[in-house]
Amino acid sequence: MKTIGLIGGMSWESTLGYYKEINEGVKQRLGGLHSANIVLHSVDFQPIEQLQHRGDWAGTADILIDAAKSVEAGGADFVLICTNTMHKVAADIERNIHIPLLHIADATAEALTQDGVRKVGLLGTAFTMEQDFYKGRLTEQYGLDVVVPNEADRKIVHDIIYGELCLGEIKDESRQAYLRIVNELRQAGAEAVILGCTEIGLLIGQEHTEVPLYDTTVIHAAKAVEWAL
Repeated sequence: MKTIGLIGGMSWESTLGYYKEINEGVKQRLGGLHSANIVLHSVDFQPIEQLQHRGDWAGTADILIDAAKSVEAGGADFVLICTNTMHKVAADIERNIHIPLLHIADATAEALTQDGVRKVGLLGTAFTMEQDFYKGRLTEQYGLDVVVPNEADRKIVHDIIYGELCLGEIKDESRQAYLRIVNELRQAGAEAVILGCTEIGLLIGQEHTEVPLYDTTVIHAAKAVEWAL
């Protein structure tokens, strides 16, 4: 079994999901008392969040490069960034380590294409929904047609992530707002919706809607188990 490197803490609420999904995946595959070999570097999210909203992505990259180097030094055979948004600096991290990086957009796109989905809605932080580092990868490398909410709804999705979900706050009115936005993406032609922020699965799941949801935390963790075994 290979050792999985995790760069977590963005937020720690969603990193819990990674740890649980990966260990359950290994147990399901191997049985008995088996669990995953994991090296986790969990960062302090507050300074990263401040750098994000100032647009200082080079500063965020420096923090995550150091974290990636630490998991590599700790014996990890490959590394995951346990957040969608910080894949904006994935290439910077890859240039500074000697182990593979399992990209969350690649894992998600593979799951979508295997299921025959061609047009997909995307929920996430404003950075993920509006910038090209994530949408562009899905479109250019996998031929997916990606649709996002309108500007007002993007703000709602973003604010709930940072103001509630990253703090572990789950509110029914926020769930209803997300479900409304999911339904509007479906009306815009989306065959499915990517939960493109690792916290969103804390708020909505497949039991809440008939629209197919692709939870990036679950997909990324499952691919990590596949790589490890």
